[in-house]
Amino acid sequence: MSALLKNVTNCIWHAFDSLQSGDLVHKSKLKVLTANIGTLLDLYGVEKGLDHFRSSSELTFDEFRHYLQHEVFSSLPKTVTLPVVREYEKKISEVCWFVCRKSLLKRDKPVFGDESVFKLFRIFCLLADLVLDADETDRYVVVLQPSEAGIVAEQLVHCLGLRWDAADWEALGSSIGHFRWAAFLAVLEAKYCCDQQLHSEALVEAVDEIYDVFIEDIIKKGYLYKRGYLLPTMREYWCVLQPCALTYYKSSSQKEQCGRIAIDEYCSVEAAAGEGKLQRFQLITPERTFEFGTQDHKSRLQWVSALRQAAAVSGGAEGYQRRARAGRRGAGARREREARETRARLQHEVRARLAAEAQAQELAELSQKDNKKLEELKNAQAELERLLQEETQAKRDEEIVRALQARVLAEEWERREELERLQEEQNRMLEEERLKRKQFELLQAEKETQFREAQRRLKELEQEKQRLDAELKAAQEKISKTEHNAQALHVQLRDHPIFRNGERARRALSFVPTTKSSSDTLIDVKAVRHLKVLDDEEKL
Repeated sequence: MSALLKNVTNCIWHAFDSLQSGDLVHKSKLKVLTANIGTLLDLYGVEKGLDHFRSSSELTFDEFRHYLQHEVFSSLPKTVTLPVVREYEKKISEVCWFVCRKSLLKRDKPVFGDESVFKLFRIFCLLADLVLDADETDRYVVVLQPSEAGIVAEQLVHCLGLRWDAADWEALGSSIGHFRWAAFLAVLEAKYCCDQQLHSEALVEAVDEIYDVFIEDIIKKGYLYKRGYLLPTMREYWCVLQPCALTYYKSSSQKEQCGRIAIDEYCSVEAAAGEGKLQRFQLITPERTFEFGTQDHKSRLQWVSALRQAAAVSGGAEGYQRRARAGRRGAGARREREARETRARLQHEVRARLAAEAQAQELAELSQKDNKKLEELKNAQAELERLLQEETQAKRDEEIVRALQARVLAEEWERREELERLQEEQNRMLEEERLKRKQFELLQAEKETQFREAQRRLKELEQEKQRLDAELKAAQEKISKTEHNAQALHVQLRDHPIFRNGERARRALSFVPTTKSSSDTLIDVKAVRHLKVLDDEEKL
């Protein structure tokens, strides 16, 4: 039953979106949702396969939808009647609504009740599309096209007895673009249902009305007179027309069903001759013929048209509104394709017209250029004639100038020879000056060398002088020290007993060195010893 999964995918996505953190939902949460869906479909234990599905503990929506398709919905019979499919859709929608209602009911100023919001939610999921998010390419969102949202809003406005402004809705739809659930509900509440004069019961009835149209596929409902099968009398019933059946009740509360007439493509509707005030028509089915009546001709035409429409769309496994939506999408696609083709043709025509205008403009520009060139040629001819006259005069003047130039050239040649002679003389003088300058430079270099040598010699002499002065100073210091030592020795020798005699004193003093060399400053120890020996001999 891939069709059933396709029909409830938008509801399941909202439940999945309310459970997810990021882009993934934990398997434990998905097991609860899968178990509830399986219970509604009389399939038990389908959630157990999630433990072995994929190795990760979290799943994306694509993975969860793949699991539902192959493990849950594939277990249903391939052929299921439309009422059973609708019942499944309703139950699954209720389960998904129970999961996501807390997040979807959040708004600042609520107008609709929770039950009405749930019905609008089902209408939204019926008409919306599951697409990839433009901001996050790996994430899905459920959006409603502005045209589909306009159909719902228009039906709601008409049910409330208000005037519908199509231009205003087109401006609003173009500004918003694709409607998500929050934007869709906010627009319906804030723009069309915020009037304080509207009673809450009127809002509930309006939502119920569009719910019957879009979800229950009710084409038309109202009071009809029906001829009885046993008693041929016309009794009034509340009739509800759907693509597959015409159901009639005792009252508009639809609590007591009196009968149900199956409608298929083999049924037909024909007008019948009326008696009295009733406008009659017949519904012919393969089993029997039913006769109905209305109070006026207009109502009869509406019911006849609605019954024929129901018979025409009675076939197929999908509901009437789903097929109508698919038809609108196909028509929209065709209109869009035709619009693209029309725009392409218009663009081609515009390009062709622009090309023709450009070609005409080019031809006009070429004509202007030709005229301009002709005028330029005339001006050029007059200019050439004038130049020819000037050239003739110039030739005569040139001959005169040439004669003058020849004379001037001869004079110039003489001056040139004189200048060449002067130049040669100047070059010779320059060469002599260059040689003198070279000799002077050599002499100057030699002088500089001698000067540097003299400086070096002077520096050496100064260093030698400083060294000699130092030696002289040291020698003078040694001499003064030696003289001081000699005087001290002389005093000691003079005072010594052995030298009291003048002769010995003079002899001893003769041994005192008087030279200025450093080696003569010391006393000859042998001489002193010799004097001591002489002194001892005298004593003996």
